[in-house]
Amino acid sequence: MRKWLIAIIISMIVCSSTTEVFGAEKKVDNEYDERMSLYKKMETITNIDWYVFAAVDQYERNIRHSRRDIPKADGLIEIYIRPEVWAGLLNPNPHDNNTVSIALFNGMGLDGNGDGRADQKNDEDILYTFANYLQSYGSNLDNIKIGLWNYYKRDKTVGLILGHMKIYKTYGRLNLDEHAFPMPLKFNFSYNNTWGDARGWGGRRIHEGTDIFANYGVPVRSTCYGIVEMKGWNRYGGWRVGIRDLNNNYHYFAHLNGFAKGLNIGQAVEPSQLIGAVGSSGYGPPGTAGKFPPHLHYGIYKDNGKTEWSFDPYPHLKAWERAERLKNRKK
Repeated sequence: MRKWLIAIIISMIVCSSTTEVFGAEKKVDNEYDERMSLYKKMETITNIDWYVFAAVDQYERNIRHSRRDIPKADGLIEIYIRPEVWAGLLNPNPHDNNTVSIALFNGMGLDGNGDGRADQKNDEDILYTFANYLQSYGSNLDNIKIGLWNYYKRDKTVGLILGHMKIYKTYGRLNLDEHAFPMPLKFNFSYNNTWGDARGWGGRRIHEGTDIFANYGVPVRSTCYGIVEMKGWNRYGGWRVGIRDLNNNYHYFAHLNGFAKGLNIGQAVEPSQLIGAVGSSGYGPPGTAGKFPPHLHYGIYKDNGKTEWSFDPYPHLKAWERAERLKNRKK
């Protein structure tokens, strides 16, 4: 009787946990669907492609989550338009939602859902306002680039948004959250948490990544959906590849033995896609190799709209490895 009771309790716990997980996944999927519906609606109204809105929104979503000087969003759309820009610089009411007075003070805010108000917290009003701003420059890519630069005044921001646009256009969906361990799990490899350790070659500095030791030629794969932002030689990292993902993160793969055939800067890649092979290149002029055991140096850098910094990739690597092993066991 006691065994049956224990079994029932365990079953209830497992079912409860599973329901919570499925519920969370369903909520995320619903949010993607709702956001896509908003982007598509605005595409119909403005003739600006949906992935333009998706890219700007995703860039700003990550900026909001990584900085404290920008308030959290109230809705699904996280494009932030400063109150003084929305209402007008000389408007005594920075939270004005009256379309007449906003226009009088040359504010940017517009009514996007037809309720007669330009609400800074309404998703449709925000998207329509930003779409109208871009339309003032034109709807083709070159004009959109100009509009983005005049809005953000930062070349790197424009580059990140254009990269996001290409990813969304290539894969045609928003749910691109999958990740992969940078090497196929069937190969032998080992790694420890080495982020922050001292490094001496080329001057005193810290180790901005995790070293994954493996044999020469072991395949190296993209860990994410992203854009190849960098490919070539670096005197520290040797032959290296840099991939920018949809979270404004730069994934750095260094000391490679070579690159995957056909891999080019500006190319969209996906998790598990081959990008190169393990080597021991670096610490000198182009072609230098063999100054240390073969391994992959893997690092991640975060851009917050103002600056970029390194953070510890080890927990992410462990999580991706566990998830992939679990997935393989289920096959």
